[in-house]
Amino acid sequence: MTFKATLEEANKILRHANKETSAAKLLMLHFCGLEPTDLYLQYANEMPPSNRKAFLEAIRLHVEQNIPVQHIMGYVYFYGYKFIVNDQVLIPRFETEELVANVLMLYDDYFRDEVVDLVDIGTGSGCLAITLQKEEPEHIKAVATDISESALKTAKENALALDATVEFLCGDMLEPLESRKFDILVSNPPYIPQEEVVESIIYDHEPHVALFGGEDGLRFYREILSKANTVLKERSIIAFEHGYDKAVELQNLAKKYFPYSLIYTLKDMQGKDRMTFVITGFEDGKERIR
Repeated sequence: MTFKATLEEANKILRHANKETSAAKLLMLHFCGLEPTDLYLQYANEMPPSNRKAFLEAIRLHVEQNIPVQHIMGYVYFYGYKFIVNDQVLIPRFETEELVANVLMLYDDYFRDEVVDLVDIGTGSGCLAITLQKEEPEHIKAVATDISESALKTAKENALALDATVEFLCGDMLEPLESRKFDILVSNPPYIPQEEVVESIIYDHEPHVALFGGEDGLRFYREILSKANTVLKERSIIAFEHGYDKAVELQNLAKKYFPYSLIYTLKDMQGKDRMTFVITGFEDGKERIR
């Protein structure tokens, strides 16, 4: 069978199972070692039987056992970088790429060409700390923390594979940072409310420690914000990703601990409130952000 016929067969299976058909293309590219443009050129050609067998088995695992495509492949692309993922870390989402882009813009606005210390709290796969360090290798000195040793093992593997210089520390939230001070704090902590129903493909295959954020989903934001002053320099930036319906509560929480700072929320590409920032210690902060 041709590549095109096999892909159409897989799409039919996925639609019947109410799965996203985008999974078929990702898995076909993976098992055939092709780039997207190569696949189109191969459409009319016969798909090698061994590749077809592996591809259809992957489709079966995704449909029947609900295994995430990223776990089947063992990696995901994030901000153009290839990250190892497994059941010990949260799979990086597209929304988080927007957080990276905004942190890089804020770096340019407030610290352009300065060497800064950055910390990523609850790093998981390491995608935030590693990507930010890779994007500004001469200017960002990155540290990342996580309570899970298994997650840190994966993050370290990613840093090694991507040739990123990141210091990883095991411990709960800010605890491993001792008396250190940072210019930028980024975090995408667990933010799903404890009783909220989660899709089974997420609930069954991603670590719950990286998903659930207490009764209202704000537990870890409270913990970070209540102690952030102990690890931040006078001029600093805090950047959070959060649940789309938590912006007002999170802003109010930030105002409690940083009453004289610039605090604002940005929407993601889906038009949902997804990122909140705290800019502190910059006299011209409000002018710069306009």
